[in-house]
Amino acid sequence: MTTINILNLKCNGCANTIKKGLLSIEGVNEVEVTLENSEIKINEVSEEIFNSVKEKLSKMGYPEVGDANTLLHKTKSFVSCATGKMSSEA
Repeated sequence: MTTINILNLKCNGCANTIKKGLLSIEGVNEVEVTLENSEIKINEVSEEIFNSVKEKLSKMGYPEVGDANTLLHKTKSFVSCATGKMSSEA
């Protein structure tokens, strides 16, 4: 498994959104989200797919630790969080 530490991970709503988003990337078929340490684990993938994963996380509002965490990222993560909560309740 490959590990990515991310920013803005707050709850299971975030985790649901992240799992759904990353599983939509061809080649990603395993996603684990650990809230306690803001960690994402995915199956081993090529460098190209790994870069797509990091880009998708950033677009959803969850940039990798060490990358810029702008107001836009924080806002998107809040929306992703709310969406994930609603979809998990459905």
